[in-house]
Amino acid sequence: MPVKVQNGIPAYQRIQGVLRKTIEAGSLRPGDAVPSERELAKIHDVSLMTARHALATLEQEGVVERRRGVGTFVSTPKIHFNKLMSYTEQMRSRSLTAASKILFAEIVDSEEDASARLSLSPKTPVLKLERLRHAAGEPFALETCFFSAKQYGGLLSEPLERESLFGILERHFGVVLGYADEEVDATAADPRTAEFLGVPKREPLLRIRQVIHSTKGAVIVYVLGLYRSDRHNLVIRRFR
Repeated sequence: MPVKVQNGIPAYQRIQGVLRKTIEAGSLRPGDAVPSERELAKIHDVSLMTARHALATLEQEGVVERRRGVGTFVSTPKIHFNKLMSYTEQMRSRSLTAASKILFAEIVDSEEDASARLSLSPKTPVLKLERLRHAAGEPFALETCFFSAKQYGGLLSEPLERESLFGILERHFGVVLGYADEEVDATAADPRTAEFLGVPKREPLLRIRQVIHSTKGAVIVYVLGLYRSDRHNLVIRRFR
């Protein structure tokens, strides 16, 4: 059967584009049902097979998930443990646009735990960057990054709300990120965090603490991330 093409774009790709834009705009959020194959075929005037192909491809990419006998739904973002990715890259892999609101960005000397994780002595000045991370028009995570102020104080003059932090480190500071040592557990939302993330107080959150190293083994950044458990899934690949 010939592939229906309009303006050089196959019909199934046009359907995917429409669904991606709808998800990105926040009109469809994680957990929401997407139109069925029959509905998509009718809306876009295509065959049922074309509509099925569009959804199948989005499912392979992790954008949607199909539940047998129930329907197709927007997937929750997945945190992959087999690849070191920034929040921006994670959202992009899900066809979502990441956004950030800076809550705090200053050099401080009272973060002893962060200093220790950065292999610095206590009271060493560190750059503390706290950001509320959004996607699909809603808050997904509260992330706090700590850097050596001596080495990375220049980050304060960078467009941190608009660009990927990993990208800035690689392009402007010559850092080649290599790997992260991570601790993953659960915690409860305190009143401040609950307000920012739009969840009830004491709501379970996914907590990920990362110490990220360069390819040469130097400690670059310590990240404390608090993620809405209803908006993130962990995906872990284990090899034997």
